[in-house]
Amino acid sequence: MKNLNYEKNIKIDEKDALIIVDMQNDFLPGGSLPVEDGDLIIEEINMTAKKFKKSGGFVVLTQDWHPKNHLSFASNHQGRNPGDEFMSEDGAIGPVLWPDHCVQNTKGAEFHKNLKLDLSDKIIQKGMNPNVDSYSGFQDNDKKSETGLRDYLESINIKRIFVCGLALDYCCYYTAMDGVDFGYEVYFLVDLTRGIDVPEGNIKNALENMINKDIKFANKVSFK
Repeated sequence: MKNLNYEKNIKIDEKDALIIVDMQNDFLPGGSLPVEDGDLIIEEINMTAKKFKKSGGFVVLTQDWHPKNHLSFASNHQGRNPGDEFMSEDGAIGPVLWPDHCVQNTKGAEFHKNLKLDLSDKIIQKGMNPNVDSYSGFQDNDKKSETGLRDYLESINIKRIFVCGLALDYCCYYTAMDGVDFGYEVYFLVDLTRGIDVPEGNIKNALENMINKDIKFANKVSFK
């Protein structure tokens, strides 16, 4: 991440949206699938969200919202353990199996208590189909069903999206990549995300893929 070029002097306006990805209890320390130091970015995310609101921009939260029988859970595969490599034929589940996490209407699926929900304009839930995972905030992994995020952004005439949250090499990464495919100018707020690097090297690969996708990188001091 040291070699990334960060954009500077970004001015936010009403055509910009901050996408805060999956800042939920299960992805934070103490949760079933914790991202190391994930809690350390909450305050800066809140401050960035305030900047967007003050400048006329929008703030959108994504929320993993799985049924108990979700096939990404190792518990739903006999003899399998969290972290085991697994890929369904259609790519809808994988590349690894996860512990049960963000099950609908559980404490683990709730947003962290320090995340300022009052700054958000919209909450987009994902991962509700038990047979398909949804890393991206835009669509399921099989790319057959959308979450409603694109429809919402189009309804408010958004042109640029700024992605932060958890985790860098999964849900944030796929959200950013889909954002480009759906025609948005995408900025990835590197210091406002944390990764898990599963399998090893995943963070490096994600960053390289985003560079090749012409995604721009920014940080908390990039804004005017």
